Amino acid sequence: MARKSLFRGDTLPLIRRLWRDWMRPHAKTLAMVLVLVVLVSGATGLYPVLIKEAFDAFSAKDQTAILLGPLFVIGVTSVKGFSLLALTILTNKVVTRIEADMQTSLYGHMIEADLAQIGRESPAALTQRFTTDFLFIKEALTRLSTVFLREVTTIIALIGAMLWIDPVLTLVAGVTVPFIAHPIGKIGKKLRRVAISTQEQTGQMASLISESLAGTRIAKTYGLEGYLKGKAAHTFDEVRKLKMKAANARGRLDPLLEAGGGFAVAAVLVLIGQRIVSGGSTVGDFTGFVSALILAAQPIRALGNLNAIVQEAAAALQRTFAVMDEAPQIKDKPGARPLVVTGGEIRFSNLGFSYRDDAVALDGIDLVAEAGRTTALVGRSGSGKSTLLSLVPRLYDVTEGAVLVDGQDVRDVSLKSLRAAIAVVSQDVVLFDDTVRANIAFGRPDASEEDIIAAAKAAAAHEFIMKMPEGYDSLVGTGGGRLSGGERQRVSLARAFLKDAPILLLDEATSALDSESERLVQNAVKKLMQGRTTLVIAHRLSTVRDANRIVVMEAGRIVEMGSHETLIAEAGTYARLHRLQLSHDAEPATPAA
Repeated sequence: MARKSLFRGDTLPLIRRLWRDWMRPHAKTLAMVLVLVVLVSGATGLYPVLIKEAFDAFSAKDQTAILLGPLFVIGVTSVKGFSLLALTILTNKVVTRIEADMQTSLYGHMIEADLAQIGRESPAALTQRFTTDFLFIKEALTRLSTVFLREVTTIIALIGAMLWIDPVLTLVAGVTVPFIAHPIGKIGKKLRRVAISTQEQTGQMASLISESLAGTRIAKTYGLEGYLKGKAAHTFDEVRKLKMKAANARGRLDPLLEAGGGFAVAAVLVLIGQRIVSGGSTVGDFTGFVSALILAAQPIRALGNLNAIVQEAAAALQRTFAVMDEAPQIKDKPGARPLVVTGGEIRFSNLGFSYRDDAVALDGIDLVAEAGRTTALVGRSGSGKSTLLSLVPRLYDVTEGAVLVDGQDVRDVSLKSLRAAIAVVSQDVVLFDDTVRANIAFGRPDASEEDIIAAAKAAAAHEFIMKMPEGYDSLVGTGGGRLSGGERQRVSLARAFLKDAPILLLDEATSALDSESERLVQNAVKKLMQGRTTLVIAHRLSTVRDANRIVVMEAGRIVEMGSHETLIAEAGTYARLHRLQLSHDAEPATPAA
């Protein structure tokens, strides 16, 4: 009955998968764990037998047994003690290894997942999967590897001892088990539901904290402290309520187990007392049996509490396996061939794209970005410019039509070869907490030191890098926090120079920079664009007036196309945007107070 309550419903398939995918590779170590468990349980099962024999020896005044008894006790307790130590060491070794393997696999699935999949949850909530969820999983793994096996085998050993002492009393004590097992199962099911809600709410809490701390500057500027504190207090209270539900459910286990054990001991006392009075049992039988019954209470209680832990871990495993099982939609077709770049022409053919079924982001796009030339995309925010760029490296797949590079549908070539042919420089510079050298070398991991320095010089980055304390070995900090905006952008450009890809995607590469940084970055960008097929997005129209072709977009459609001079002469959308920017730039600065 205990097994049924512990592994019920959809918990058992989760445990089976955990064994198949993650525990089975460590079968030899787990076999050693099992041997140690048997030694610990066997030693525990000998306790009531030793107690019975000792009391019988005392009653019979058997001097030999009285002298040898303590030696047996020392031997049994020593075996148990050293076995417990070895069991703890081995269990920690295998459990931490399984935990690390699962975390590595989960991270691998996330990093390979589609952007749409990752975008469903905040980074903080996803990070929480690796902390809170794995605390439950690790605890359950540890308990299953030690507590479950040890306590089950201990109960078996103690039942064996009780049967050896008195089979009838053993049957009487066992009558209470079904009455305890059923409510334990019900409590476990409730804990499972609460655990799922708690883990989801904890993820939302992590997102709130991360978001609010990242926006501290805005929060203070707009006086949002009260709003954020109220929102956080509500979230914390929701988590508190869920934790209270779980704690209260777990709290019902001990009284339940205590009362059940009390009924069993009471029934035994009544029966064995009568049998001692009638001469059917000895004092040794009484002490040995009651000792076994009391010793069995602890492992039974442990199994009852283990059910709660397993149900909480099952909720975490469900969330973990759900991520692992969601295969990316953007992947290589069977037999995908490498992309062959002859010139780098990009053709958008009758292209349509929707992020969701009811939201059309691009509609009827027919456009050719000529090889080796610059095509600029302009338009208001939300017109579809960045979405169009994202379709070239297959960050998303088109809903209708096709994207072709030199006549090859990007869905028919391998992702590795496609993305190797594309360099991206955007306004949101991504630098990792590593050295300057490493962040540049991400463009081409096998690059030599000379190539890295040459790329940095081309991006106007070498000079400021050499002024840093450790030069190219200087750490950039989390998100490049030790560098200025212009410096981060130039490191990003150096990465693109090093990659030397035939296709270049630029997304607001000079936005939010001071005049000096903008000048340096613009000069580097111009050098980078030479001889490459370039798609560039810029809100500042002055930066794209020299483009070979300017494409004006509105609401996911192309509304105008041509050179700067042609579009100005047509006096359409582009001319209006250009005129608005000129008037904005001409406005005199407000004098400082």
